[in-house]
Parts: sequence; structure tokens; C-alpha cells
Amino acid sequence: MSGICVDFKTGKLLYDILLFKQDSIYGKHSVNSYATPTPCIEHGFVYLNFGSSGTACINSENCQIIWKRDDLKCDHMQGTGSSPMLYKDLLILHYEGTDHQFIVALNKKSGVTVWKSERPQEYYDRLSPVGKKAYVTPIVVNVDGKDLLISNGAAVCIAYEVETGKEVWRFIQGEDSTIAMPFAENGVVYFYTSFVNPPDGEKYIEMVAIDPRASGDITKTDKVLWRIKSPILQLLTPLIKDGIIYTVDSRNNLTVIDAKSGIPLYTKKLKNKFNSSPVYAGGKVYFTSVKGETLVLKAGRTLEILSENKLPGDLFATPAIAQNSILIRNEFSLYRIGNK
Repeated sequence: MSGICVDFKTGKLLYDILLFKQDSIYGKHSVNSYATPTPCIEHGFVYLNFGSSGTACINSENCQIIWKRDDLKCDHMQGTGSSPMLYKDLLILHYEGTDHQFIVALNKKSGVTVWKSERPQEYYDRLSPVGKKAYVTPIVVNVDGKDLLISNGAAVCIAYEVETGKEVWRFIQGEDSTIAMPFAENGVVYFYTSFVNPPDGEKYIEMVAIDPRASGDITKTDKVLWRIKSPILQLLTPLIKDGIIYTVDSRNNLTVIDAKSGIPLYTKKLKNKFNSSPVYAGGKVYFTSVKGETLVLKAGRTLEILSENKLPGDLFATPAIAQNSILIRNEFSLYRIGNK
């Protein structure tokens, strides 16, 4: 398990740092990798997480290792997927395995554990082992002046006090893995639930809109503003911008939704799958398919396709936007597309 540093202007490899050696490797899903979690970065430091294989903090100026942890463990089964996130002096990590499900906050300067919260086992004990697994990355939202960590695990989405790990509210639904991140805008939190398995119908998930000014179990309360059915196995995280939600479901349906009402503004069937999440820049929304095709839409309430482009190879990683450029990683290469 290594960390790689590349020159932004030239693409030249500057550092390739071995972080963790493995005596054996755990299994993974065919669309997953052993380096799926996205690193997070701040001035002077970068943080890399490889799930149970370990977490490391590196000085981004000289690529020296500041600290490492390899004692946080769970059975990933199909591979890890949760990315680390920074909040003030905390580095927050999710370990959502078939055997153990918990969230841990480390001191970002030392790697020492600040708090740890176990998932409520009463909702996990009834699930199959693979159903307990989640690949989620949390978000932080400010609610009436207080920051909450929104974490959407298998079977239950929970809001925690981000500085202590104490639970504030929970929404309970489903019985299998969650993958897509929550997202938020204008004081409303949105997320995909885990699988619902009706006795006489096809499995489905729902996109729900939540008023986060809440406490306790909000599953059957008016804090649930709206909900929309969607196919299971939702990988990408929708994009929300100016009251409009952009997403592609697991059956290749591009859907653009009014965030206030939950009513679709338009839909379009696409020919390929889209596992990487859409990104926004300069009034445009970028969707990249597993076949390396990038669909560029004009942001807005009506469909306007601006361009379609293609790179060689399969692509699962979400593009990044930096310095008027798009950074795209596929199975073979890292690309920078933009001005020199």
C-alpha cells in the first residue's frame, strides 16, 4: 500500500512511498480496489486510508511519514470504500465490515483516538454478513449553529455530534449495504437508504430528504420531507447545486430532480453505467461513465448536453476539479485535462 505524489503541471512522479506491507490480502469486489478511499489534504499534510490495512499522515512538502495506524480493523469482505474526512483537528474514519461497524475520530496531528462510536447492533444483528457492510463517507452539516456528522450506514443513517461522536438522531430503513454519500444544501440533508425488500415485490432503495433539526428516531416523523424510489446498488453520490439534484441510477437513468419537492425535472436513458460521482464547475455538470466517457451538461432545469468525450480504459473514480483543470484517474493512468 503506497502513497504517490505527482507534479501537477507535468504529471511527473515525484514520490512513491511504501506505507503498509501485507502478509496476506483480503478479498474485494470486482469493481473495487485496494486503494478506493480518496485521500484528504490540507496545507502541509495529506491523509491516506486503506481500511484495515492502515491509515497514514504524510507531510506534503517532503513526503515524510508523520504517523501511521494499522490497529483499526474490520472484515471488509468486498473491499473498503469509505474515504477519510477532516473536521478541525479530527480525522474521521468509517469501518463498516461484516463483523464490526464503527466510526472513529483521530487527532489529525498525532493519530491518537479521540472518540469511537459503535453502530447500534439491534439493527445489524438481523442482517446477513454482507448486508452489514457499507462503503459510506460522511458529511458535516451545520444545524442551528451546531455541526453534525451525517453518516449513512447499512440499515440506519445517524447524525452524530461531530466533536464527541454522541448520537443526535437516526433514520432506520433497509437491510443491505449503502455506498453513496449523503449530500446537503439549504439546510436539508439527502441520502439513499439501504435495500428495502418487500414480501411481494422487487427490492428497491429510496432517496430521502431530511430536515436535520431533529432528535431521536425520526423515521416516521414529519422530518422526512419527501422520498423517491430508486433501483438498488446505487454507487455514485448525487450532485446538488442551486436547488437541483443530478444523479444517474444503477439502471443508467440520468435523473434531474427539484430538491425542494422531490419531483423529477427530466430523465434520460444512458447507454453505459456511471459509478463515479458527478462534479460541478463553471456552470457545467460532468458525469463520467465506467467506459471512460464524460457527459457534460449545462447546469439547469432543462436537459442541454454540451459535449461528450472519451478516454481509454475503464473508469470508476470520481474526477477532481483544481486550477481550471479536471483530474481523472482510470485503471491505467492519471490525466489532467485543462490549460497548461
